[in-house]
Amino acid sequence: MIEVGRICIKTAGRESGHYCVVLKKLDESFVLVTGPKLLTGVKRRKVNILHLKPLEHKLEIKEEASDEEVIEAYKKSGLVSKLGLKLPSAAELKEEKKLEEKKEEKKKETKKEKKK
Repeated sequence: MIEVGRICIKTAGRESGHYCVVLKKLDESFVLVTGPKLLTGVKRRKVNILHLKPLEHKLEIKEEASDEEVIEAYKKSGLVSKLGLKLPSAAELKEEKKLEEKKEEKKKETKKEKKK
């Protein structure tokens, strides 16, 4: 039942009760999920499948899709209104993208420093 694109509710941790989407099955016990954070409050992270309650809804997304792609899939499927979610504004999306780019730059700098 747990597959890429499946909508679930987190049942444990600080994000319990929030909707998330399965992005990738890592092994028998763990999957990669995202809300995305701007839409449901769930950050992209590794989660034990015992801490997820799968729902009947499924999004048509590719494995390890970006948060923007997941938001678009939510819109296409009509689940935003059905699940009572609030879409992020364009400014919020732009700000999130900037933060992600800064994180990528820091990772690259750290790798360069380690090589030296």
